[in-house]
Amino acid sequence: MSDTRRRVKLYTLNEERQWEDRGTGHVCCSLTDSLRVTGEADGSLLLESTIQPGTAYQKQQDTLIVWSEAENCELALSFQEKAGCDELWEKICQVQGKDPSVEITQDPGDESEEELAESGHPLELPPCEPGRLEELEELVMSVLPSPVRRERLALALLSSGYIRKLLQLFRASEEAGDRQGLQQLHQIVRGLLLLNKATLLEVMFSDDCIMDVVGCLEYEPALLQPKSHRPFLTETARFREVIPIRDSELRQKIHQTYRVQYIQDIILPTHSVLEDNFLSTLSSFLFFNKVEIVSMLQEDEKFLTEVFAQLTDEATEHSKRRELVNFFKEFCVFSQTLQPQNRDAFFRTLANLGILPVLEIVMGMEDVQVKAAATDIFCYLVEFSPSVVREFIMQEPQQADDDVLLINVVIKQMICDSDPELGGAVQLMGLLRTLMDPENMLAPASKAEKSEFLSFFYKYCMHVLTAPLLANTGEEDPDLTEGAAEPNPVCPDNLQTAQLLALILELLTFCVEHHTYHIKSYIMTRDLLRRVLTLMNSRHSFLALCALRFMRRIIGLKDEYYNHYIVKGNLFEPVISALLDNGTRYNLLNSAIIELFEFIRVEDSRSLIEHIVDNFYTALESIEYVQTFKGLKGRYEQEKQRQSRGLSRCRRDARSFDEDEDMWLNEDEETADTGLDKCKSDYGKFMESEKAKEGQDKESQPKRTTTGSFKFRFSHSAGAPPSASSSGSTPAAPPSGQTARTGPLGLVDYSDDEDEEESDDEEQASHKRPRLGS
Repeated sequence: MSDTRRRVKLYTLNEERQWEDRGTGHVCCSLTDSLRVTGEADGSLLLESTIQPGTAYQKQQDTLIVWSEAENCELALSFQEKAGCDELWEKICQVQGKDPSVEITQDPGDESEEELAESGHPLELPPCEPGRLEELEELVMSVLPSPVRRERLALALLSSGYIRKLLQLFRASEEAGDRQGLQQLHQIVRGLLLLNKATLLEVMFSDDCIMDVVGCLEYEPALLQPKSHRPFLTETARFREVIPIRDSELRQKIHQTYRVQYIQDIILPTHSVLEDNFLSTLSSFLFFNKVEIVSMLQEDEKFLTEVFAQLTDEATEHSKRRELVNFFKEFCVFSQTLQPQNRDAFFRTLANLGILPVLEIVMGMEDVQVKAAATDIFCYLVEFSPSVVREFIMQEPQQADDDVLLINVVIKQMICDSDPELGGAVQLMGLLRTLMDPENMLAPASKAEKSEFLSFFYKYCMHVLTAPLLANTGEEDPDLTEGAAEPNPVCPDNLQTAQLLALILELLTFCVEHHTYHIKSYIMTRDLLRRVLTLMNSRHSFLALCALRFMRRIIGLKDEYYNHYIVKGNLFEPVISALLDNGTRYNLLNSAIIELFEFIRVEDSRSLIEHIVDNFYTALESIEYVQTFKGLKGRYEQEKQRQSRGLSRCRRDARSFDEDEDMWLNEDEETADTGLDKCKSDYGKFMESEKAKEGQDKESQPKRTTTGSFKFRFSHSAGAPPSASSSGSTPAAPPSGQTARTGPLGLVDYSDDEDEEESDDEEQASHKRPRLGS
């Protein structure tokens, strides 16, 4: 995996002064202080640039480094991660002998040393008069490339109260209809925003200035008629207080944030990553405003309590409830700007105030907009802490019926999604998957949570989730189908229903992979796999593939209980029928089915191979464009031969024992007159000799350990020192003058049913089981 810290996009400035994307790659700095960017796709060299002591490098925001090369070649590197940008910036500063805390290593302008020394002093501004606007516009545009001069201009604007004078001039120019002056003011105000100074933004976005700033930005020179941003903000956009906000500071902050967001998103849309960095302070201004709003609302417990009360009050009008839910949704959106610890505190506050019972009520309502907003809020809560949501869900059965459980409300909303594309259903399926994911329950304290929640889900919720699947994969009544010899499986042809069933199957496949015991019990007790494989008949290929994927995951577990269930139910029949019906078409369904059987062959699943060959090989032997089915037949024949050899051994061993027993009985009859004591004595000697013989035979065979592996014992020639008998030891070398045994010693993997076999016929099977010692 490549180092994402050094992943960058390379930009160059073209003749039209637009930044062009030259490609994505990885940057490195060589020992000769040379920057190299190699292409991500083919490793080609995108850039090689030596860090020169006099070149001005600028670090903008946190992930951008900009500089100019000879011949007016301006370059920029945009990093994927801040850490990579910081690392390269430190290297550049080290080469140039600069402090890494600076944002520019050299002044890109042509300022003299005297001007640099005066960098802390403000620039001299022209008088704020209509006839001097062109001069002011040129000054603002000229300082933008130089951070030092930008700082000096900002100091001049603040120290003289120049911004308010400028906005007064705007009002006068608008009253006089001075179109040229208004267009010049547009350029000036836009340039002031690009200075990227928070102190300027605080003045420009204050209550008495912000609407005049918006007014200046309406007169874009490229437009024949000015935009109507102010009428929209003052007349069309209405601020509605769902609950009266008593804090005037909070109300003012909300108004300001909305208007600044409008300026950023509508009036000043960014066209490139570099312009976005010029407006980074504007983004920061919005960010901190939202943090402050969330904090102030969170601290006002009276306000939040009243919101919850009105949401759950049956007397609340639908329009009012919709506004309340939308307010909470926006509240949660704002909370995403918080730092992780503050966001956790925010959601804990909502959980303590009872947000989940409120969502349970709201999500069960008929209003589509309310449902959608409540679903978004539920998404934020699940993303924040699945455990908190699970804990609430498991407490519900003590207080409610199954039909009104929150998680069943979510499942029903997923099933009943009216969107033809099932956008809401996909979102809710993701939430259910998060709640059911054992990876979220890995902490030691969560072991009980995992067991309890899964038991709860399969008891109270699984039947709701699988209801559409079972309803659409039942069997028609044969009496209703005239002339039908057997029931015809029902298979949905409606696209939306097929998409819903595909989502449900995706979730069930996830359960097969992660829930082992619970889902196994559910599948077998309800014969679920048979119902799912009915969907192999669907005319929608994606649904047939989902059904096949479900079976593939089950077989992939290599669980003999599942294998026995498949064999007993003859569940390969619909899969093989689909393969044969597909004919010679080379498509995804064909490849997926072939892969399923190839997996069975490679893994040598004996019970499945035997079932497939015994029941379906006649139909499959004509498929020769792959060797999968011939390979299954080969595995099948090998197993039959192995079983046959094992059976013949058992029969010979039994016959040998019968002959010995007959001989003993004959001897017993001849010496019957010696009495009962003599008979017992002879029988005891016989059994002792048999045990001794059996012990000698077993000494020469590998011993199976408790873990299922084999342990060998080696015999040694006379005079050889004994070696350790552990399975991992190495036999001792023979003493000098003696010849070591050179017979082959092979380890053979014997199946369980051969554990008790004797070794009387080892000479006949020496090619398979060489004698290990004498």
